[in-house]
Amino acid sequence: MPKRVVCRELGPPECLRLENFASRPLEPGKVRVAVRAAGINFSDILMVAGQYQLKPELPFTPGVEAAGEVSELGDGVAGVAVGDRVMVKMRYGAYADGVVVAPSQLTPLPQNFDFAEGATFLAAHGTAHHALVDRGALKPGEVLLVHGAGGGVGLAAVEIGRLLGATVIAAAKAGHCQSARRRSFGALRARAVS
Repeated sequence: MPKRVVCRELGPPECLRLENFASRPLEPGKVRVAVRAAGINFSDILMVAGQYQLKPELPFTPGVEAAGEVSELGDGVAGVAVGDRVMVKMRYGAYADGVVVAPSQLTPLPQNFDFAEGATFLAAHGTAHHALVDRGALKPGEVLLVHGAGGGVGLAAVEIGRLLGATVIAAAKAGHCQSARRRSFGALRARAVS
């Protein structure tokens, strides 16, 4: 039987419970994704504590992003096929063996990404891109100072800043930025040029 993480009371992550759930029939225009990995974001922790701007009604399943494979298509869905490897962006609900979403919530998983990379890409990199490009209008040759560069959004800002041609100064605990950069920069660079 499929499982999901459920928040039945607000508080620390220790309040969450793993529970069985029954899959519901697929509605027209929806896609079912078998989740292979889900990202953990600060917003998830805040949401479970009741301290995020979005406050789902209890009980709910947290998780704003995941990666997996399309397992079923509802009537009328085009542009997606069963077996497609995808990244999924949600308001909440990703901490489950399977999720049902609209096709607009899916992004193809790049071939050089594993599921864990896909499940941690959209929220952090989307936030960093919005901050640097849309709000900050970062230009090549500018200097970018990233505080907290060892976290998800901070590391994404370092990577995106470099790709945009900025001189990046990363501030975090000693050694953390360099080791994190080695693990994920190659995947981002490959995605940016493909």
